[in-house]
Amino acid sequence: QVQLVESGGGLVQAGGSLRLSCVASGTIFFSSSLMGWYRQAPGKQRERVAIIDSGSVTKYADFVNGRFTISRDNAKNTVYLQMNSLKPEDTGVYYCHALIRSVNYWGQGTQVTVSS
Repeated sequence: QVQLVESGGGLVQAGGSLRLSCVASGTIFFSSSLMGWYRQAPGKQRERVAIIDSGSVTKYADFVNGRFTISRDNAKNTVYLQMNSLKPEDTGVYYCHALIRSVNYWGQGTQVTVSS
């Protein structure tokens, strides 16, 4: 059973930084997976933040605008999201997503709160 466990969320002032981590367990196919970070603000739909494929090619949502960096460490079955220059509108629950052999998996989410 694949499990994704996020960590690294918290409360930060506007302009600050956070680094989210997501560890995948229960799979030997992490290195070939498509990994991503999504977020959901209160009263809004979940939206994609960034994705990284098996070749470490990355894509970002327009609102990222160079502030976030997604990366992966296949030796540790871990994907990261480095978030800099955080804004109050970045507040929400951040979810890790994995597409492994055509099956979607989600983590439980980690709260990010950016105060103004």
